[in-house]
Amino acid sequence: MDAIIENRLIERLALGFTRAPHQLNATRESDAELIRLPGTDVVLALTTDGVVEEIEAGLYRDPYLIGWMTVMVNASDLAAVGAQPLGLLLNQTLKPDLDDRYLDRLQTGIRDACEACGLHVLGGDVNFSARLQMSATALGLIPDGRLLTRRGCQPGDRLFASAPLGLGSAFALQALVQRGADRAARPRGGGQPAGLEYRPAARLREGGLLRAHATCCMDTSDGVIPTLDELMRLNGTGFRVDAPLESILHAGAVQLTRAAGLPDWLLLAGPHGEFELLFTVPEAAGETFLAAARERDWRPLELGVVTANDGLELNGRRLDTARVRNLFTLVGGDVEAYVRELLALDGTLRPSPAPRYSGS
Repeated sequence: MDAIIENRLIERLALGFTRAPHQLNATRESDAELIRLPGTDVVLALTTDGVVEEIEAGLYRDPYLIGWMTVMVNASDLAAVGAQPLGLLLNQTLKPDLDDRYLDRLQTGIRDACEACGLHVLGGDVNFSARLQMSATALGLIPDGRLLTRRGCQPGDRLFASAPLGLGSAFALQALVQRGADRAARPRGGGQPAGLEYRPAARLREGGLLRAHATCCMDTSDGVIPTLDELMRLNGTGFRVDAPLESILHAGAVQLTRAAGLPDWLLLAGPHGEFELLFTVPEAAGETFLAAARERDWRPLELGVVTANDGLELNGRRLDTARVRNLFTLVGGDVEAYVRELLALDGTLRPSPAPRYSGS
């Protein structure tokens, strides 16, 4: 597989650090860092994330959404390891002249998201700068010590998503269309669909159930294809997605891309995601898992299967996941160029070759 630019940077940054003696996960192996509390079975889950780039790019403009996402990007990492939420440390870098109404709405978004996740703001830090920057550190507990990480899937495992996918990419596309930044992405024929509401909720309850059933799990904060690419790299496997895209994509997201004249699979490309969970379950345990999910009134979506061959097969077409994952960085964050390159890639996709007969 080709190298991933972000992974190379992470490995370079972490190169000189020693690992904590009680840390259970290796670099990139888990959405949250997992620390066994000495003398107990309890595992402490910690994660830190921010929404700096989204604010800088103008993707998040509503202060309520900025506050909400500051919490959710961290809570989603707790969900991906099945941790019970404990608390949140906030890091808010505010503009000195921030309007009171803006600040109130920002803090309301934080409060509502914390209430939705069962998190408490434990403290944090406040600074001032010419640009608004928001980040947080979330803490959770795994009382029984049973781990759920990005590693562990095997060929034959069934691949699931926690809910319909593609809303994150559609929300970013909607912002592009509304700004009129790319004529090729403007709606054709039927006009622009009604605005998509983007307010993802961390799948904490679902993550807790997955610790008893799933072999690996990761959230789709960077999009579906980048998530599958990372899981393939960590597990030395591939994925075959057989489910029709219409059955696994968010209906409003599909409406938006079709109005813009874009292929449905672009909703899976990222780099902005919908914060759902992608996870695998052993084939033999699949029906037991689905029964347990139904008891919680949850209907996960089955996407396909883990394969022994590396790479992603999407509805019969082989997709260069490394190219998709690196693309936004390679075009310097230029959204117009990113969409153009994805469309060029779409024109090169070909059906996967049929497997060779191996019988005698």
